[in-house]
Amino acid sequence: MSTTATTIDRSQPLPPGADAVESVYAKVSRRLIPLLLIAYMIAFLDRINIGYAQLQMKQTLPFGDAVYGFGAGIFFLGYFLFEVPSNLLLERIGARKTLLRIMVLWGLTAAAMAFVTTPTQFYVTRFLLGVFEAGFFPGVILYFTYWFPSVRRGQVIAIFMSATTIISVIAGPLCGATLKYFDGIGGLAGWQWLFIVQGLPAALLGIIIFFYLQDRPADAHWLTQAEKDLLEHNLTHDRKDIVAEPEGGVWKMLRDWRVYVLSLVYFLLLGATYTMVFWLPTLIQSWGVKDLLLIGIYAAIPNAAGVVGMILIGRNSDKHHERRWHFAACVAIAAVGLFITTLLQGNLVGSIIALSFATIGIAAATPLFFAAITEYLSKAAAACGIALISSLGNLGPAVSPSLNGFIQQATGSTAYGIYLVMAMYVLAGLIMLAAIHAVSKTEPQKA
Repeated sequence: MSTTATTIDRSQPLPPGADAVESVYAKVSRRLIPLLLIAYMIAFLDRINIGYAQLQMKQTLPFGDAVYGFGAGIFFLGYFLFEVPSNLLLERIGARKTLLRIMVLWGLTAAAMAFVTTPTQFYVTRFLLGVFEAGFFPGVILYFTYWFPSVRRGQVIAIFMSATTIISVIAGPLCGATLKYFDGIGGLAGWQWLFIVQGLPAALLGIIIFFYLQDRPADAHWLTQAEKDLLEHNLTHDRKDIVAEPEGGVWKMLRDWRVYVLSLVYFLLLGATYTMVFWLPTLIQSWGVKDLLLIGIYAAIPNAAGVVGMILIGRNSDKHHERRWHFAACVAIAAVGLFITTLLQGNLVGSIIALSFATIGIAAATPLFFAAITEYLSKAAAACGIALISSLGNLGPAVSPSLNGFIQQATGSTAYGIYLVMAMYVLAGLIMLAAIHAVSKTEPQKA
């Protein structure tokens, strides 16, 4: 094939019409989203596989529920301390270099989890995993603001965040099979192989991202000049960013009490969600399921329902350009589903159906939350604001898994931990309704 056949004509005008615009954004989505989706799947897997590993770790290491709960939560303390600096660095050096650093270091640390032997080593490694992964999620959310205007971000963020639910569907059977069938190979326990085979791919993917992605549309060799101009025009004239631009930029954002209220919402939301994620295998085990592979398979069912619900609810939210009531409805669904789950414990089929209902709300709530805050924060404040809200919110799962571990160890029951999670979801929804309502009253109305 001749070289002229593959050369992009940068002077070619973009055909007018909505179809042409959709074609450009579809092209951008195909380039960016699949790779970032896979990266987030691996990130989330390395973060939550401890929930499955602990089923076997506690048989070979001196780890009780309280030790496990504290180790699961301390990840988020490291994440909290380094999230804002990472996002600010991303704006200075670009997404490619930032993601390369993050993914290589977290992949190696995740694999090193295989060699912990004491609670202290467990705590230190989990803390470092949080330090090295810090900035990945808010960095990608910020990265999307460089390519997509606010009206398109809800569905894009929902698709990206579906990675957590998609990998949760895969994680159960994958982790269960690794624990069961790799146990004893090469003198290593199944939980050790779990960390090795799920950690190292992150480092490889970080290198691929560095060479495959571009920092901004202007750097994209796979776009024509007309396509670059269209993307830049839509971002420059993004109505939501214009009306939300405050005088004083970042410093005014830091003095805005609503940013901290939204951080509290995320604290409750994320704390409740990760408590469920970390303790789900133990919860299913408490229903009388002992086979590790079956635990993983049963855990996949609610998460499959969550994937579908997340995409459909995100699409409906974009269609109506409404986040506030969609979010409140989702956390209400989560709380109701969990309440029914507590009533049906002992009934395996009924419990899984109720948990599936709850997971639809759980999975859809977080992308709705971030779609809302990207519309509230100005361009000047986005880098710091997204990371600040995300990092403060990540203190939630630094606290709640530990608290749940102590509750479970003290009571010998999983029910009281679920009541705690239900209360956190309900409170998050109520505060979100009040906070976003306050924002809408004080901001200029969209024309």
